[in-house]
Amino acid sequence: MHLRLDQHRALRRVGSARTPVSLNVATVRRRLVVSPALFARVSNVSLIALTAIVATGAAVRLTGSGLGCPDWPKCYGRTLPPLDTYAVIEYANRALSGLVGVLVVGALLAAWLRRPRRRDLLILSALLPAGVLAQAVLGGFTVREHLRPGFVMAHYGLSMLVLVAAVALAWRARERPREHPRPADAAVVWATRALLPLAALAVFAGTAATAAGPHAGGKPHQSIHRLTFMGKDTMDWTIHRHGDIAALLGVAAVVVWLFARQRGAPQMLRRSVGALCVLIFVQGVLGLIQYATQLPTELVWLHVTLATLTWLGVLWSVAAAGRLAPRSLGQARRLAASGEAA
Repeated sequence: MHLRLDQHRALRRVGSARTPVSLNVATVRRRLVVSPALFARVSNVSLIALTAIVATGAAVRLTGSGLGCPDWPKCYGRTLPPLDTYAVIEYANRALSGLVGVLVVGALLAAWLRRPRRRDLLILSALLPAGVLAQAVLGGFTVREHLRPGFVMAHYGLSMLVLVAAVALAWRARERPREHPRPADAAVVWATRALLPLAALAVFAGTAATAAGPHAGGKPHQSIHRLTFMGKDTMDWTIHRHGDIAALLGVAAVVVWLFARQRGAPQMLRRSVGALCVLIFVQGVLGLIQYATQLPTELVWLHVTLATLTWLGVLWSVAAAGRLAPRSLGQARRLAASGEAA
C-alpha cells in the first residue's frame, strides 16, 4: 500500500514537472505565429530592399567600381577589401546584397509561420531567395568575365524578374485574392496586361543602350568590352530604338488609362496606370536631357533608377487590374474554394 502511494506521488511530481515544459512549448509556438498584417509588412520590406539593391548596383557600375574586386566572392583574395575606393564601393554592394538575402529568407520563414498559411504566398516567398542566390552566382560570373555586356544585361534583367515575384508577393499579401475588386470586363485586364511585354522590351532595349554607352563599369584605365554589333553606330542606334519603344509604351499607357476610365475600372487601377504615365513622361524628359548633355553619370544613374520604378509601376498596374472573371459556374466555384482554402 505504501509502495503504491509513493509511486502515485512520484508520477504526480513527474507530471507537474512536465507541465511547465509543455506550456512553454505552446507559448513559443503562439509567439512564432505571423499574422497576415505582419506578413504584409514583411513582404513590403522585401520589395523595397530588392528595389534598393538595383539602384546601388547601378551606382557601382557608374562609379567605375564594377571590377573594384576582381575576384569573387573574396576581394583580392581577402575576406575584407583593401583601402581602395573602388574596392570598398564594390564590396559594400556585395555586403548589402547579403543583407537583402537575409531579408528575403526571413520573408520565406514568415510565410511558413503565417496563419492561416497560404500556399501561393509560400511559393512566391521561396522565389525571392532563389532569385537573390541566382543573382549572386550571375554576379560572380559577370566579374570573372570582366563585365562583358551580355552578362551585365542579364544581371539587370534577372533583377527585373525577381521584382515580378516581389510585387506579386506584396500585392497578394495585402488581402485574400478572391477579395480583390475585378474590373468591369476582360478588355481592361487584357489592355493592362499588354503593357507588360512592351515594358519588358523597353527594359531590354535600355540595357542594350547602356551596354553600348560610355559607362563600362570599370576603372578609367581598364579596357571593358562594349556592345558593338553595329560598329561605332551601335550606341546611337540602341539609344534611338530604346527611345522609340519607350515612347510607344508611354502612348499605350495613356490609352489604357483613358480606356480604364471609360470602362469604369476600379480606382486602384486608374491611379496605378496614371502614376505609370507620369513616370514614363519623366523618364522621357530625363532621357532627352541626358542624351543632349553627353550622358553624365548622375543622370544615367537617375534614369536607371526611374526605369526600375517604372517597371514596378507596370507590375503594380497589372496586379491592380485583377484576374479575368470566371467563364463558367464551375470555374467560379473552384476559385471560391481556393480562396476559402487560403
